Amino acid sequence: QVQLVESGGGLVQAGGSLRLSCAASGLTSSYAMAWFRQAPGKEREFVATIYWSGGNTLYADSLKGRFTISRDNYKNTVYLQMNSLKPEDTAVYYCAARGGWITRRENEYNYWGQGTQVTVSS
Repeated sequence: QVQLVESGGGLVQAGGSLRLSCAASGLTSSYAMAWFRQAPGKEREFVATIYWSGGNTLYADSLKGRFTISRDNYKNTVYLQMNSLKPEDTAVYYCAARGGWITRRENEYNYWGQGTQVTVSS
């Protein structure tokens, strides 16, 4: 059984940084992990994804340069380092996983975490 558990969300002032973590268990083959986010009143959107072997990544164009996705294979954990945070980054951030290559498409991810709230104050 695959489980994804996010942590690291919270309240931060604009310009600050946060690092989200997603601890994975039950993933047994080559897989991609990703972060998505959903702001109030908006659809969930892609943030970044990383392949477990080799570390290939994809980012949402609007977030590239401020957000960095990484992974620790020994800890089965993926991270999202978020810098220069803006109020519009306020959202619930979700970790997701799929067997196979990286993709931006939300409906291609089979497993989801419960989400962690990030609130950026102005």
